[in-house]
Amino acid sequence: MKNSGLRSAWLLLLLGLAQPGTAQPSASPPDSVVGAPVVRPWLTRPAVLRVAVPVVLVAAGYASRNENFLDEMKEEVREETRENFPHFRTSLDDYTRRVPLAAAYGLFAVGLKGERGVVPFSACFGLSHALSTGLVSNLKRISHTQRPDVAADFSSFPSAHTADAFLTATLLHEQFGRGRPWLSVAGYTVATATGAMRMLNDRHWLTDVVAGASIGFLSAETVWRLYPAVARLLPGHLGQKLLLLPTYAPGGTVGAVLVVR
Repeated sequence: MKNSGLRSAWLLLLLGLAQPGTAQPSASPPDSVVGAPVVRPWLTRPAVLRVAVPVVLVAAGYASRNENFLDEMKEEVREETRENFPHFRTSLDDYTRRVPLAAAYGLFAVGLKGERGVVPFSACFGLSHALSTGLVSNLKRISHTQRPDVAADFSSFPSAHTADAFLTATLLHEQFGRGRPWLSVAGYTVATATGAMRMLNDRHWLTDVVAGASIGFLSAETVWRLYPAVARLLPGHLGQKLLLLPTYAPGGTVGAVLVVR
């Protein structure tokens, strides 16, 4: 079936985001050549693809606003979803987007060792959440995309719930999942389920969900990799003492609180 093939292809793209790069860097050869050029890890082909693929998916989602094959595809996926799950309703997706973050702090609480301490991890979460929220809110304003279930609501693209879910799943992967792949699989499974529920609830198009997943992933990866360099620029050990926490207020207002310990 043509429609089924389109749906399967785009769902595979979403699931592809849920596969973290767990390949370990290869060990240096024993007889290294002095003066040989050093290949920066962020310039390797896998690293470039990890950035390029999500960016392309966000661009494709934005392009689906116009009448083209992407717009037709998301309409077809929505029709099939409503046909197969006409009575699906849940508020579980409001909570699952935070599950990977809660799991990370739970692992801290039981004393599990990860890549960084709780303070740097919290700072990375606060900064990446601020970056993701800024990108999502501005894209919602610029794209002015109609939600599938409410004709008067033009804040569909991209999905903020899915962005949050993939952001927290990526941080869980980076903090604890490198040596424990099952944690990464669990985190990204919950994130993927969150995106699926946003579609089953008829709150988002498939392109909204894919773009949200891409933004959350990129925001977390960007901050996680830049944070050590930024922390080294701070005087003394201030980088280890800073704690940036997101704040929420009624009406959807998002802010941040900077704490020095």
